[in-house]
Amino acid sequence: MSGLHVKDLVVHYGGAHPVTAVDSVTLSVAPGETVALLGPSGCGKSSLLGAVVGTVATTSGSVTWDGVDVTHTPVHRRGFGLVFQDGQLFPHRSVARNVSFGLEMAGLPEAQRRSRVDELLALVGLEGLGSRPVTDLSGGQRQRVALARSLAPQPRLLALDEPLSALDAELRGRLAIEVREILAAAGTAALVVTHDPAEASVMATRVLRMRDGRLL
Repeated sequence: MSGLHVKDLVVHYGGAHPVTAVDSVTLSVAPGETVALLGPSGCGKSSLLGAVVGTVATTSGSVTWDGVDVTHTPVHRRGFGLVFQDGQLFPHRSVARNVSFGLEMAGLPEAQRRSRVDELLALVGLEGLGSRPVTDLSGGQRQRVALARSLAPQPRLLALDEPLSALDAELRGRLAIEVREILAAAGTAALVVTHDPAEASVMATRVLRMRDGRLL
C-alpha cells in the first residue's frame, strides 16, 4: 500500500442541487512515479487534484498515503506539495527566499536552509540567481522557482495543476522535459493535471484520461 491511493472518491459542488465534479474515482501513484490527469476543461481533473491535496472537500471515498487515511487531514499536514498554473510566487521575496519559504515555516536552521536552497536551485537550473528578484525572471524561470519552492520541504507527493499552461507553446515543450527530469532526479511522486496530450505524454510515466468526472 505504498504511495498514494484514491478509492471511490466523489466530489459534489452546490447545495440543494449538487453537481458531481468527481464521480467515484479510484487511482494510485507509486513513490517516484509521475501520473498525468488528462482531459478538457470542466472534466473534474482539478477538483480531483484538489481533493487529493486537501484544498477541495470530498463528499465520499478516501485518500490514503502508505495505507494511512488522510482524507480529512488538513492541507499543511498531508506532506503534499502544490504547484499552480501561475506559480503564485511572493513578488517581494528574492528567488532564494521564495524557495526557502516552506523551510522557514518548518523552522529549519539558516545554514540548512541555505544548503537546501542551493541544492534546489542547482536541480532546476537556476544556480547563481538566488539573490535576484523573482519579478526580473522570465515565465519559464518563475515556474522553475515555483517547482523548487514546492520541492524544498521534500514532499512525498507533488501536485501540479496545469503548471505550464501560462507559457507559450515552445517554452511549454522545453519545460515539460525539464520538469520530468527534475521530478525524476528528486524521486518525488507527482500527479499532474493538464489538457495537453503532448505535455502529458512527455511529463508523465502514466496518463489517465478523464471525462465528466470519471476516469475513462
